[in-house]
Amino acid sequence: MIIVTEKAAGEIKRVLAEQSMGEKVLRVAVAGGGCSGFQYRLGFDDAADAAKDHVTEQHGLKVAVDKKSDLYLDGTTVDFYDGLDRRGFTFNNPNVQKSCGCGSSFSV
Repeated sequence: MIIVTEKAAGEIKRVLAEQSMGEKVLRVAVAGGGCSGFQYRLGFDDAADAAKDHVTEQHGLKVAVDKKSDLYLDGTTVDFYDGLDRRGFTFNNPNVQKSCGCGSSFSV
């Protein structure tokens, strides 16, 4: 299971409202690529499939992780950082063995 912080959920809801997207499911996934082997993916779906996805509701936001990605993301916390040096979503993944310098890709 992943954890989405209240700050990250608030930013996601802000984007949904700003883009007039209505009710969507946040999809968190892992894809091959990047300099370390895997990359994090965030996206929106109209619905989640309980047979294929692990679905939770956090801070009023439906979150879906496909079962394959769940193996790599179990225990991950998704947060939102808004500082002077950068702004964006961060992933604190306890399964990571190695990460690239920018933190956008990882290996397990």
